[in-house]
Amino acid sequence: MKGPSMILNQITIPCLDYSASVAFYEALGMVRIVEAPPRYARFESADGSGATLSLHAVSAPVGSGTVICFDHPSADALDAHVEDLKAQGLTFVTEPTDESWGWREARLRDPAGNEVCLMFAGKVRRFPDWRVDGRTG
Repeated sequence: MKGPSMILNQITIPCLDYSASVAFYEALGMVRIVEAPPRYARFESADGSGATLSLHAVSAPVGSGTVICFDHPSADALDAHVEDLKAQGLTFVTEPTDESWGWREARLRDPAGNEVCLMFAGKVRRFPDWRVDGRTG
């Protein structure tokens, strides 16, 4: 059964330290568009795509398994962004690496422990060889 036509609109993730988390996502290049400190902030992607990400303050860790991915226009742009963030003092779990599934990724964690994947996937993001409907673009 085909579901309704939809686009990804919003991702809300927990944060333990509101100020640290806001600073982290702004350092990544997200633009803050809503704020209700110390409990909530919403950001949008600087590229104008309309994608948004929200932080919601919690008093204790909520678990693991969330990975937030930010795509870049090229592998060079990804690598440059990683170097810029490292110069700002952010620590990476993994350096930019060409993965077997066709993406180039670098990973770090936000102040609440959520995993953040900075990536370049190009066409492979939407149209990998193993895409269910077989579309290639």
